[in-house]
Amino acid sequence: MVQAGEDPIPAGRAPGGTGPASFRERFLQGEPVETGVRTSILDSWRRCQALGLSPDQSDLPFREDFEPDGRIVRAAVPVLDRLQSLFAGSAMNISVADASGTVLLRRFGEASLAGVLPAIQTAPGFVFAEKVAGTNGIGLALAERQPIRVYGAEHFAERSQGSACRALPVRDPLSGRIEGVLCFGYPRSAEDPALDTVIRRAADSIERRLLGQSSSRERALLQAYLDSGAESAAGPRHRIGVRELAVEMSPRDRAILMEKAAELIACAQRACVDVSLSDGRRVTLVSRPMTSASGVQGFAVEAVVPGPSPREPLALPRQVHEPLGLTAGLAVATSLTFSGAVRDVAPGQLHVTPPAEYLPGTEHGPVALGVEGVTADGTTDEHSDSQPPARGLMMVGEPHVGTYALAARRRLELLSEAGVRIGTTLDVRSTARELAESAVPQLADFVTVDLPGAVLRGEESADPRSDLRRTVVHGIHDDCPFHPVGKQVDYGPTMPQSRCLTSGQAVLEPDLKAAAGWFAQDPEHSAQLLSHVHSLIAVPLVARGAVLGVANFYRAQDSPPFGDDDRSLAQELAARAALSIDNARRYTRERAMVLALQRSLLPHGVPDQDAVEVAHRYLPAESDVGGDWYDVIPLSGSRIGLFVGDVVGHGMLSAATMGRLRTAARSFAELDFPPDEVLTHLDKLVGRLDREDPGAVDAGTIGATCLYAIYDPTTQQCTMARAAHPPPALVRPDGTVWFPDLPAGPPLGLGGLPFEAAELDLPENSQLVLYTDGLIEDRHRDVDVVLDQLRTTLAQANGTPDETCEAILDTVAPAHPCDDIALLVARTHALDPQRIATWDLPADPALVSEVRASATRQLTDWGLDEAAFAAELVLSELVTNAIRHGAGPIRVRLLHDRTLICEVSDTSNTAPHLRRAAGTDEGGRGLFLVAQLTQSWGTRYTQQGKVIWAECGLEGA
Repeated sequence: MVQAGEDPIPAGRAPGGTGPASFRERFLQGEPVETGVRTSILDSWRRCQALGLSPDQSDLPFREDFEPDGRIVRAAVPVLDRLQSLFAGSAMNISVADASGTVLLRRFGEASLAGVLPAIQTAPGFVFAEKVAGTNGIGLALAERQPIRVYGAEHFAERSQGSACRALPVRDPLSGRIEGVLCFGYPRSAEDPALDTVIRRAADSIERRLLGQSSSRERALLQAYLDSGAESAAGPRHRIGVRELAVEMSPRDRAILMEKAAELIACAQRACVDVSLSDGRRVTLVSRPMTSASGVQGFAVEAVVPGPSPREPLALPRQVHEPLGLTAGLAVATSLTFSGAVRDVAPGQLHVTPPAEYLPGTEHGPVALGVEGVTADGTTDEHSDSQPPARGLMMVGEPHVGTYALAARRRLELLSEAGVRIGTTLDVRSTARELAESAVPQLADFVTVDLPGAVLRGEESADPRSDLRRTVVHGIHDDCPFHPVGKQVDYGPTMPQSRCLTSGQAVLEPDLKAAAGWFAQDPEHSAQLLSHVHSLIAVPLVARGAVLGVANFYRAQDSPPFGDDDRSLAQELAARAALSIDNARRYTRERAMVLALQRSLLPHGVPDQDAVEVAHRYLPAESDVGGDWYDVIPLSGSRIGLFVGDVVGHGMLSAATMGRLRTAARSFAELDFPPDEVLTHLDKLVGRLDREDPGAVDAGTIGATCLYAIYDPTTQQCTMARAAHPPPALVRPDGTVWFPDLPAGPPLGLGGLPFEAAELDLPENSQLVLYTDGLIEDRHRDVDVVLDQLRTTLAQANGTPDETCEAILDTVAPAHPCDDIALLVARTHALDPQRIATWDLPADPALVSEVRASATRQLTDWGLDEAAFAAELVLSELVTNAIRHGAGPIRVRLLHDRTLICEVSDTSNTAPHLRRAAGTDEGGRGLFLVAQLTQSWGTRYTQQGKVIWAECGLEGA
C-alpha cells in the first residue's frame, strides 16, 4: 500500500479480480461502483462518462493561442531545469501546464522518453484538461483545486494505465489564483511517497518566483522581514516551514491559517490569535509591525507551533476576535514559503531525503508569550524541560491594502460559493434555504426568507405583500424568536420589509432601535427580536421584473452593524437566488400542470366486479412526469382486462399521448378483441400518431410499451400479450413467485411485426403483479438484483393487494425515482361452479322450448324468479338466431354474477346486427327486443366461432 492524501490506495493490479483495474472495468461496463475507489477519482470518472469521453481515445487537442513566455513559464523554467538534473537518468517526466490544462513546459529524466510520446505531446500546446483527456494528474488537480495523485488504473484513458503521477496546483501568492499545475509522471513501479515533498518544494519555488514578479512595495516588506531576522534565536531543531506544517493539514485548515494571517495584517496592530486545527493541534499566529528601507510600512505574521510539552498549553496574552460577516479565503498580503535542497539522489533513482528546513527567526518578539521554553523576547530557555515552540513566517503585507483587498476577495468568494450552492435543485423551498445557508455566518448571523403562497405553489403572485409565508429560518443558533416556518407574515407599511418590496431595492437598517416603523406592526415581538439582533438588511427577491418575496439578513448583538458594502452584497446574493427561485417556481408550475393532466387521464377508481381484487399505485418521477398508465376494464362473461403501459419520454407530450393511448386501449378491449389483437391495433395507432406529429422529423419519436392481460374467473385462465414491456410477476396461493417467459413483442409504434399471446392457469387467490420499468430499472441498481428483491417481497407479502402495493414501494422502488412507476396488483377469484349452468344442443328449432324450460328451473334454483321472464325471451331469441343463422353445435351458458349473463355460442363467425325493422318486415325485431330487456349485449369471437351475450340486471330479483 502507498499513501496519497488521506486515502490508502492499492498499488497495482491486485490478484483475484480486485483493485483499481477491476473497479475501472466494472465502471466502464456500467456496473455500480460505490466503494473501493477514492471519491475524487470516481467523481472524475463520472464526469468523463457524462462528457462522452472514450477510454480508447488517444488524440489530444492542441492550442496555438497559448502564451509561450507567460508568468508561469518564466517562474517555472529554472525550477524544471533543476528537477531535470535531479532526476537525470530516471523515467521521470515533469510538466507544467497553465490554468486551462495546456502543457507549456516538459522535461524528461531520460531524453529517450520523449521518443515514446506522440510528436504533438513533446511540444508546448497540447491540452490535458479533464474534459478532453479524462482522469489524469493535470486535469484532476485543476478540477479538485488541490494536490492529487493518480495511480495506474485510476486513469480514465487506456494509454495511461501503466503510469502514475502527482500533480499540484501552483497559485499566485498574492491573488490566490491558480496560475498552473506542476505534474510528475513516472512508471507505477517507481512509486515513492517522498515525491510528495519534492513536488511541494518545487511548487513552492515556482510560487516564490511568481512572487518575485509582484510589486516592489510587497517585495520591500518581505526583504525588511528577512533583514530583521536573527536566525540564532532558535536552534535548528526548533525551526519549521509553513509548507512543512501544511503537509499534513486538510485544505480547510490551511485556508483558515491563511485567512487568520490576513486578518491580523488588516488589523494593523501588534496582536496574536490562537487557531485550533481539525486534528486537535494548535497554532499561534503573531503579528508585528515593520518598515522597509524605502519607508513602506507593513506587518509580518509568524506561525508559532508549540513543543510537545504536555504540562501546560500555549497561553496567549491577547486574542484577536474573528471578524463576522466575512468568508475564509487567501489573503492579499504576500505569502512566503520556503524550500530546501534535494540531495542523496543517484541517477535513475527516486529516493528522496528532504533536509531540515532553513527558517529565519526574529530578534524582536511581537508580544510576550507565556509558553514553556520561550522567554518574553522570543528566545529559548535552555533550562526548560519541554521542547520550545517552532516559529516561521506566514505572511507580510500592508494593512490598508490588505484590508480592502481582503474584503473584496471575501466578497467575491462568497458570491462564487453562492453561485455553486444556490439553485442545485428545482424546489422553491430548498432554493430559499440554500440562500440562507450561503449567507450564514459569512454575511449575516440570521436569515429569514418569506415567499407568497402562490410562489410556493408555482404560480405568480399578484401582490407579494398580501400572502407572505415564512419559508426559511436559519441562523447561528435556534433560540432567536422569529416567526416559525409556515406562519403567515404581515408587514406594516412602515416596516423595512414593506419599504423594500415597494421600492424594489434593499433597505439597510444599521440600528433597528432607531429604525422608522420597526415597532409599529408588533411592538411585543419586535422588542423580543431586539434582544437578539440589532441590524437588518431587507432585500426584495426580484427576478424577471416580478417580486417573489423578501429575504431578511440580521446580525446579532455582539456583531458589528451592517454597512453599505454589506447591503450591496446582500442584494447581489438575493438577485442570484431570486433567479433560481423563479426557475424553481416555473418548474413547479409546469410539473404541477403535467401531473394534473397525468392524474386526470388515469383511472379515478376501480370498477365494481368480482373477478379480481385490485389495488394500484402511481408514483411520478422526481424530476419530471412521464407517460405511465394502468387500467382495469370489465369484459363480457365476468372477465376482467388489466392494462399497464409506458409512453416513451417525459412532459406534457408524453402525458397527452398516454391519454390518447389509454382511451384507444379501452375501446379496443371493450370490443372483446384478444390481447394480441388489441396490441396490434395499438401499434397501428401509435405509428399513426407518430406520423401525424408535426414536430417529428423522423418516425419513431413516439413510442410505448404495454402489457394486456384478460382473466376469466369461470375457467381461472389468464391470457396475456406484451409489447416490449417487463413481464409480470405471478404469486401462487402457496407463495411461490415466478416471472412467466412471455413473448416479448416489439414496442408499440414500430409496426410490421406480430404480437403473440400466451395462456396461463391462475388458481384462485393467485396474485398478478403488473408494473412499469420505473420500478425495476435504475442507473444505480442492477435489474437482476431488483427482481430478486421483488421476488422476496412478494413471497413475504400475504396480505391484501393494497398491502402488497405498499410493500413493493417500500422495499423495491428506488428512493428517488428518475422515471414514473405504475403498479397494479390483482388477486384472482373464481366464480362458484354452482353459479354456472351450461347446455349443449344441436341446431334443432324444436329444442328451443326445452332450453327455456331448463333455464327457468335453474333460475328458480338460484332464487331469480323475477328475472325468469326476461331471461326466457332473451334466450329464445338468441338460440333461435344461432339455429337459423349460425352453425352447430350450440352451447347455452348462464352465469349468476352481479348480473345474470346469458351466452349462446356457435361455430359461425357471422354476427347479428341491430337494425330498425320497417313496418312491412316480418322479422328483424328480435335483437331490438333483446336490447330493451337487457343492460347490454354484444358479440365476442373465439377460436371456435363466436359468443352472443346479454346481461340482465338483478335489481328486482
